[in-house]
Amino acid sequence: MLTSKAVSQEEWIAARRALLVKEKAHMRAADALAEERRALPRMKIEKTYTFDTERGRKTLAELFEDRQQLIVHHLMYPPEWEAACPGCSFQAEHIDGPAQHLENHNVSIVAVSRAPLDKILAYRERMGWRFPWVSSFESDFNYDFHVSFRKEQVAAGKIDYNFGTITVDPRYIDEELPGVSVFAKDKAGDVFLTYATYARGLDALLGTNFYLDLTPEGRNDTAYPNWPRRHDEYPGGVRESAKPSCHES
Repeated sequence: MLTSKAVSQEEWIAARRALLVKEKAHMRAADALAEERRALPRMKIEKTYTFDTERGRKTLAELFEDRQQLIVHHLMYPPEWEAACPGCSFQAEHIDGPAQHLENHNVSIVAVSRAPLDKILAYRERMGWRFPWVSSFESDFNYDFHVSFRKEQVAAGKIDYNFGTITVDPRYIDEELPGVSVFAKDKAGDVFLTYATYARGLDALLGTNFYLDLTPEGRNDTAYPNWPRRHDEYPGGVRESAKPSCHES
């Protein structure tokens, strides 16, 4: 695991300072990129989307509650699966903590999946999560936002994912893929898409990965097969599973 060389305190501090210069440059570049992200033009949502929620049918505009900004996690959970994708479940682990702070910063956050609401709520209870999770069952929402794809598209071996930058990569030829969409609502009640990200763009939301990047071993995926898993499926967990699959049925 420890592949770097051992050095004296003075040498270590010198090396750390040299890396710090690069880290500061990286953070400043990230700040500039975030500013460009906020300056993206917005696109008005002309179509009416409705969702099954714990409190009845709601439109996209109503998912904002009393806030003006909305973050939507597109979690992979189609109607025929009995559980959400392990990778998307890992993503979902990073929602509840930030949610209580986002809600006090004019931002609502929800998850949307195609599975029927009863399946979603049962799985959420199993996982012990609290964030709002709604169903787009029999809706075009997932398809319009390019996280779900028709069987004929998958059969043809070509999809339009990540704004057309991923079309034929076999890792992404699937009926369900992850993403995050961000919306804003104006005073007139009109809803606009302001940002969306897919594939590796979601990595910035995964605090666990950032922690791993701080460690000597790093993510080291090859040493940890079937990782990440649903948290109750790790060794000793309630539902330990040797090979969890995104296509578990």
